[in-house]
Amino acid sequence: MPFNLKGRSLLTLLDFSPEEIRYLLDVAKQVKRESRSRLRTERFRGMTLAMIFEKRSTRTRLAFETAFAEEGGHPIFLSPNDIHLGAKESLEDTARVLGRMVDAIMFRGYKQETVETLMKYSGVPVYNGLTDEFHPTQALADLMTIEENFGGLKGIKVVFMGDTRNNVATSLMIACSKMGMNFVACGPEELKPRPEIYKKCEEIVRETGGSVSFTPVLEEALKDADVVYTDVWASMGEEDKEKEKIVLLKPYQVNKKVMEMTGKSETIFMHCLPAVKGQEVTYEVIEGKQSRVWDEAENRKHTIKAIMIATLL
Repeated sequence: MPFNLKGRSLLTLLDFSPEEIRYLLDVAKQVKRESRSRLRTERFRGMTLAMIFEKRSTRTRLAFETAFAEEGGHPIFLSPNDIHLGAKESLEDTARVLGRMVDAIMFRGYKQETVETLMKYSGVPVYNGLTDEFHPTQALADLMTIEENFGGLKGIKVVFMGDTRNNVATSLMIACSKMGMNFVACGPEELKPRPEIYKKCEEIVRETGGSVSFTPVLEEALKDADVVYTDVWASMGEEDKEKEKIVLLKPYQVNKKVMEMTGKSETIFMHCLPAVKGQEVTYEVIEGKQSRVWDEAENRKHTIKAIMIATLL
């Protein structure tokens, strides 16, 4: 193993070097090949994964649960209704108990502080399955999907359309910066990338040879884009802002005209899902030949399995 990641947590890709991310992607390729050939290795036999969900999930739950179970491990689904997650028992105490009973913890919920506390007090690897700030496992699957299509990552131009300060856009910007890619955030000024993360990414690309930029102008952003990416306009927990965000983001809908603005027929479309077809993306695009959303969804499983292999074995 070129990198010793055993015992590491994944809270944000800011904590991982480009070489470590490259290693995770290579492991993901390997386990995807194994999956295609129906090879079962039971690497996690005798291990237990606690999966804590404050927010609903389809791909994250399926990816973690199936990846861990088919390797012989025992995943346990835990909702706030099942455990004392900061209610009647401090989060620190819950983390200590979990750390003595399980081999790893996955958390999907609201505050980044929660996943940080779980890591600090549990003593076992903790994986961020999504918080309001970051979604690193999604970004790894995105990188894998892009590489499968273009044969590499360096120099690839990725344009994120819409709310460019949300958790998916933020983690994708970090991932692209780490891998020497060219990331463009395209959306309204009111929803531009978070300044502190944008500044960090500017520092990263000076080392990796990539670039990061923001523009509200579609034509400027989309020219020569290899990937056009979008996400729902109102994330979980933002339902009360949906009407306001629809007004702001309507000009940034990904449709046929937007895809044509790249000037490339080989440009691909990506979306982390779930999608509101007809809102942030038209049915024609997400169901069209340029769409890679189903490959992207499948790759959540392979990259998540790779993370757990690298940090548990």
